[in-house]
Amino acid sequence: MRVLLVEDETKVSKFVARGLVEERFAVDIAADGASGLELANAYHYDLIILDLMLPGMDGTEVLRRIRHQSSNVPVLILTARDAVADKVGNLEAGADDYLTKPFAFAELLVRVKALLRRGPVTRASVMRVGNLELDRLSQQVKRAGKRVEFTSKEYGVLEYLMANAGRVLSRTMILEHVWDQSFDGATNIVDVYVRHLRAKVDDPHEPKLIRTIRGLGYVISENEVET
Repeated sequence: MRVLLVEDETKVSKFVARGLVEERFAVDIAADGASGLELANAYHYDLIILDLMLPGMDGTEVLRRIRHQSSNVPVLILTARDAVADKVGNLEAGADDYLTKPFAFAELLVRVKALLRRGPVTRASVMRVGNLELDRLSQQVKRAGKRVEFTSKEYGVLEYLMANAGRVLSRTMILEHVWDQSFDGATNIVDVYVRHLRAKVDDPHEPKLIRTIRGLGYVISENEVET
């Protein structure tokens, strides 16, 4: 899953980003409100973590503009402002949760996962394609009842494919969703990771689930996909 972190305190942003990456999230960071809004408009995010006291455009204004554009991405406010009026005002403006600093990363992670479970797109804890099963909470994957181990990026690619089962995803779409914006590699890295997935998910089993749609990209499905 891909998270946008809008935070101007470098120490906090590094701490949060490092923890989320260890939990297999792809994390983009913006250090001011205008940059955060620009990224929110440019990419699809599963969650936005938003500070309020940002240089230039403050977090409340960023939140209002995101909601004005009818975006229903979950937004978690992370701020030092602990006044009831701030909490109420930002929740009324469209925030989904509110966490004050200082905070424990364990609590932040629990809140992030809770928001993702009830988010606007397909958020079922367990996703299935045929006899392939992925549990987003435990991050465990099983094929025909047997657990399969993945690296962080392999898991990210598989999760994105399964969340869009039956839909053809281009290499660029996969690259932008699983890798953060600082990645400057070629799209053929996606081909490498899909080969890894096939070796673990498909080679030992029938039917084959991960399909190449020539000239378009990849799809995961039990059945043939019409293009």
